[in-house]
Amino acid sequence: MYVRQSTVRQVRQHQESTRLQYALADRARQLGWRPEQVVVIDDDLGRSAASALDRPGFQRLVAEVGLGHVGLVLGIEVSRLARSCRDWHQLLEMCALFDTLIADADGI
Repeated sequence: MYVRQSTVRQVRQHQESTRLQYALADRARQLGWRPEQVVVIDDDLGRSAASALDRPGFQRLVAEVGLGHVGLVLGIEVSRLARSCRDWHQLLEMCALFDTLIADADGI
């Protein structure tokens, strides 16, 4: 599960967004993942970066997918998972290669 907000200000002032993102762990469990299988990657909270190079959490997410450790990438909105088309396509390709699902609050 990938949790992200762009600025420290957003993290402080928009706590509902952060809460909703963390609540996606419950959604993963509803979809059949055991609690010990649900990993929250929130390293990028408060980071405003146009590139994945400046987002260690996103890099970790892509690496874990590439290692075959991920069955489902879950975010509040799939459009918020990546900051650029290049990063988005990298994630999509890795998920396709390693049979990893991508989902958000609306569905898989």
